[in-house]
Parts: sequence; structure tokens; C-alpha cells
Amino acid sequence: MRRAGALLAAGALALLPAATARADEIRTQQWGLAALHTAEAWQTTRGAGMTVAVLDTGVDDQHPDLAENVLPGKDMIGFGAGRGDRPWARHGTAMAGIIAGHGHGTGNDDGVLGVAPEAKVLPVRVILESSDKARKQARATRAGALAEGIRWAADNGADVINMSLGDDSESAHAEPSEDAAVRYALKKGVVVVASAGNGGEKGDHISYPAAYPGVIAVAAVDEYGSRAPFSTRRWYATVSAPGKRIMIPDPDGEYYRGWGTSAASAFVSGAVALVRAAHPNLEPAQIKQLLEDTARDAPEGGRDDSRGYGMVDPAAAIKEGGKLKPEQLRPAGYEDKYFGSGPDAESDDSTAAWIGPLAGSIGAVCLVAAVVLWRGRRDSY
Repeated sequence: MRRAGALLAAGALALLPAATARADEIRTQQWGLAALHTAEAWQTTRGAGMTVAVLDTGVDDQHPDLAENVLPGKDMIGFGAGRGDRPWARHGTAMAGIIAGHGHGTGNDDGVLGVAPEAKVLPVRVILESSDKARKQARATRAGALAEGIRWAADNGADVINMSLGDDSESAHAEPSEDAAVRYALKKGVVVVASAGNGGEKGDHISYPAAYPGVIAVAAVDEYGSRAPFSTRRWYATVSAPGKRIMIPDPDGEYYRGWGTSAASAFVSGAVALVRAAHPNLEPAQIKQLLEDTARDAPEGGRDDSRGYGMVDPAAAIKEGGKLKPEQLRPAGYEDKYFGSGPDAESDDSTAAWIGPLAGSIGAVCLVAAVVLWRGRRDSY
């Protein structure tokens, strides 16, 4: 049984102040939206009708960028900080903003815009913030909370489950209850997404739940399409997404720049919401295959452990999805363990094909290997 406290917010989302950036300056720093070709995808859908379960530290449903987009959720922990306390819902609110933020102000032109701004967020609290006093007692989570959270989300309307969290400690191992919960969700037609891990500079340890069969595991890249140094390199990497200098909302009303595979996972969950909104009858296995087949800037050979099949492209996936017919596909366990090609050299990471047009369109925007570090506005997260 995994010891309580091993499950961490995925993405040492490094909390860096957005240089006290005004809300109306935030959009120009959201480079991830341009990288994912969201403007093209939004010509078809902005995610209306989709529900993304955010299994995390909680979500601030009163944040102006998320108001009316957050559904009543579930607290699987039952202890720790609550609304109004500083160590509450920071990581989860950040992930929800990346997924379904709609901005605020006149014309919603201020604040953070998510990948699927018309999707709904279903918050499921399964971990605590690193600064929560309960964590100092080595109680980061309650045993079984993640597995129960996955099942609850699947039973309560989730179309997509985002898990920007995980365990990549030296003692990390597959938990039968979590694996069964993932299979339960997939069988019910729910797409499951998780961060690949932030152990790229600490041994590339396997991360769970990213490594469970059927999960879309997401690696992180920078503005140039190269693997982020912290991003774990493992055989389970499915696709990659933006994970450095990501603009995120916080319950304190401020905006920060974050980094981590947690952010990358949230980008892909938003992308999946767009694909599902356009093609609601496709099975989870079909959607995973679509993301792999339509990813851009594929590594040499088509795939590697650093970036999976390449940068996720929801617009391309939506287009190709129209050619598919729903199939009764079911995720299968691995007959033989696949170790992949192993960590590849940094020089193997090529510059993304989208950097040219991206440079002209923007201004200057896990399982995690470490806890979310909340040390004020200069802390890492």
C-alpha cells in the first residue's frame, strides 16, 4: 500500500510572480494556446457540453476566470485547509484555469483563457497543498482517495479526468485499486489524462498514475518545442504539451508563471475536451490514438520517451476524428513490459515546427517529482 503522503501535486509548478502583470497583459503571455492551435480548434468547438474532472487540491469556484464553470465537487480527503486559508486549492485552481478558464471583464478579455473555455470543471479533492499543516504531519492524502476519486468522477458525469499529480518516489509502485479505478473509468467511456512526472533531472523514475494502461501520459515542452529538462522520460509518454512559463490563476486573485508536467497534463485534458465535444461518441482508446496520430513535431522515428508522439494538436485531432466511427475498444494490459528506447540525448529534441508562426502571434506563458512549493511569490510550483 502506498504510504500516505507519497502522492504529490504533479508539476512542481514553480510559482513565479507574473511581474505583477495586469490582467489584460496575461493573454499575451499565454503562448501555450497558440502552440496548441486553439484558435483553429475553436472554429469547431470551445468545449461546450464537456465536463473535465480535476483530481487535485480543490478548485476555487469563485475565481473570476472560472465563475460558473465549476460544478459541485467532492472532497475525498476530509481534513486539511479550507476555503479562506492560504494553503487551499492553489494547484487545483491553476489546473482548472488552464483547462477551462474563460477570463473576465468586458468581453472576458482579461485574465486566463483555458483550452476549452466553455467546458465545465468537476473538482475532486484527492491531495493537499504542500504548505498545508496536515502535510507536515506526513498526511498528504488519505489512503485510497485517488482510486475513490477516479470512480466518483466516472460516476458523476466526467467526460475527461485530469490528474496533474502522482507518485514517482523510489518506493512508487502500481496500486491495484488505482489501476482498477482507471480501467473502470475507461470502460465507462471516460478519457483519463495524467502528468508524466517531473523527475527528468532526478533519475526519470516511473510515475503513477501516468504509467497505468490506457492513461494518456503527458510530457512537458518549452516554447521552442524541446523537452523541458524536468520532464520525465519514460516508455509511457503519449504526447507532449506546454509546461514552462505557463500563466495560471490563483485563489489570491493574482496570476503567476508556473512550470511542470502538471500544466502539460491540464493542456491535454483541455484538448481532449475539445475533441470529445466535436466527436462525443468516440471511445477513449480512439481519442488516445487520435492524439498520437495527429501530434505535431514528431520525434525522429515517430516517438521517443521524451515527448511521446509529439505536440498535441486538438485542431488536427478534431479534423481526423470526423473520419472515424465509434468502436467498442477496450484498453488491454501489457503482455510484455515495454521499456522504450530509454532516455534520449538533449540534442535529439528538435525545435518545433510551430515556433515560427508562434513567435509572431505572442508577446513574451504529474505527477511531480517534488511537492508543490508555495513560498510566496518566488516559490516553485
